[in-house]
Amino acid sequence: MNAPTPDLATQFEAVRHGGVVCRPAQLGLIRVAGDDAGSFLHTQLTNAIDDLATGTARLAGYCSPKGRLLASFLAWRDEEGIVLQLSADLQPAIQKRLSMFVLRAKARLSDLTPERAVLGVAGAGAAAALEAAGLPAPAQPWSTAAAGAATVIRLPDGAGQPRWQVVLPAGQAAQAQVALSVQLLPADAAVWDWLEVQAGVPRIAAATQEQFVPQMINLELVGGVSFRKGCYPGQEIVARSQYRGTLKRRMWLVHGEGDVPAAATEIFRPEDPEQPCGMVVNAAAAPQGGWDGLAELKIDAAGGALHLGSASGSPVRVGELPYAVPFGDAA
Repeated sequence: MNAPTPDLATQFEAVRHGGVVCRPAQLGLIRVAGDDAGSFLHTQLTNAIDDLATGTARLAGYCSPKGRLLASFLAWRDEEGIVLQLSADLQPAIQKRLSMFVLRAKARLSDLTPERAVLGVAGAGAAAALEAAGLPAPAQPWSTAAAGAATVIRLPDGAGQPRWQVVLPAGQAAQAQVALSVQLLPADAAVWDWLEVQAGVPRIAAATQEQFVPQMINLELVGGVSFRKGCYPGQEIVARSQYRGTLKRRMWLVHGEGDVPAAATEIFRPEDPEQPCGMVVNAAAAPQGGWDGLAELKIDAAGGALHLGSASGSPVRVGELPYAVPFGDAA
């Protein structure tokens, strides 16, 4: 009989003392295969994909013609092509939309979600646990390594702790998780969600589609936008936001009390109760109680009093991301 999962407080504590293993929730995977997979995606996404080599992963966005994000991806290459990881609630529609633009390119898109499982490992002992389980532990963020049919991706630190993602055939996931659990505490997906928030890497979901230009959620600050590549849908608007000083919003780490808010929950200032000044992008339960989240805010609102849901809602406090956020009107 499997041992019961420890309570959430114990799981959070284990992140700092040893490490955890879990199955991240609400992730979908799209396989893009074929000789033109890289060049096709290069014309569609905000980041360079044509030179994406085995051994590396990149963030990228997919924009509407108006420059608003339809999806955000973690992309990497394996022996069968390129994999795009995105929010599961967007996977079918985004796969269909991308497929419409393949035209004569030698590229085939398919739903990889049923065939692959994703494990997340984090903490000081995570690298040793991966190695003990026969899996590599790439050292640099956004580097990848393969072991048989598994791909291990080094992600940016969350809450100061190293993180890796293991993508492997679904039939191998349970055995791999048991092997990793010898040294790591099994944890709920909520712990992984919090680590993602702490890393400052946003994920677009159905609720936040077409709400943000990439810079409004710091996508270029975390390496998800290339300003040297060729055109893609919305490229002119994204470039204008970068170079013409038109950006008035950015993303910050925030904390609030009470239940975890849903993505797209609006944030208000007391002095302007009719007009929201921001929106929750992602949020997760916090170790100290309440919730931590990533919120897009008007730049001039980030230093003032903020409230969730309405001008009289529960207070929202702005914290610090693990990277610098530019202030002022320009990106």
